[in-house]
Amino acid sequence: MIKRTSGIHHITAIVGHPQENVDFYAGVLGLRLVKKTVNFDDPGTYHLYFGDEDGKPGTIITFFPWAGARQGVIGDGQVGVTSYVVPKGAMSFWEARLEKFNVPYTKMQRFGEEYLEFDDPHGLHLEIVEREEGENNSRQFGEITSDVAIKGFGGATLLSKKPEKTAELLEKVMGLEKIGEEGDLVRFRSSSDIGNIIDLKLTTVGNGQMGAGTVHHIAWRATDDKDQLEWQKYVSSNGYGVTPVQDRNYFNAIYFKEHGDILFEIATDPPGFAHDESPETMGEKLKLPEQYEQYREQLEHSLIPIKVRNLD
Repeated sequence: MIKRTSGIHHITAIVGHPQENVDFYAGVLGLRLVKKTVNFDDPGTYHLYFGDEDGKPGTIITFFPWAGARQGVIGDGQVGVTSYVVPKGAMSFWEARLEKFNVPYTKMQRFGEEYLEFDDPHGLHLEIVEREEGENNSRQFGEITSDVAIKGFGGATLLSKKPEKTAELLEKVMGLEKIGEEGDLVRFRSSSDIGNIIDLKLTTVGNGQMGAGTVHHIAWRATDDKDQLEWQKYVSSNGYGVTPVQDRNYFNAIYFKEHGDILFEIATDPPGFAHDESPETMGEKLKLPEQYEQYREQLEHSLIPIKVRNLD
């Protein structure tokens, strides 16, 4: 059996104050807050999901925000950089927008593409790249219009404790195609038109430490529950310890640590984010897993209030 994931489903990171998180990803980057819920394992903490207007897989970045959280260290065993893709011709808009909000950035070239590199308020490494592929995001927010809005993920750069093992996993197990090498990076591609480019650093940089400004895990797409069960069996047969299926309300998830110490998840595309609220109202209300509904009043009182604000 040969399996091939179509690409990134979502990326989950740890950050600081939740309002600072909302202001940056919604107010500055123009992503939609598609779901406001809580950490299933720590219900006193938000779990916030940002994506395109429809909350499609391949566009979703999720956060566990802790006000005053200890700063993490980006390093081996983590996603080092999260890439966003924008339409061709949008780069000058994003340069001006980052300048408007006093976000320092640098320009760099990689694999023949130009990138804007910058950090979010809590130290997470991000970048923006222009590409033709991928449909435009219909999101309109503040000065951000559909012709410049972030489409979703361009991909990610992985930092591994054992790069050769991670490379083998990406190609032989996850089914990505190796398409190039440049310096100490090797590039892989999946079949989707977004969330499809993975750059793996072939040299180690030192161990990462989990905390604010670091990615907790990267999730890959499974088409449905049946496909995910096939992935569970397939990954296990290749020598990785895989968790049982976890119900995350908006997708089902399985997890495994690859040999370079990066936490991988495989998540189902359905049911998506509109099954417990309408597509028009996604992200407006605090949605709780059934087991925590009885604590709603307590949680709403203890969670820091957040609001999506038009910063323009």
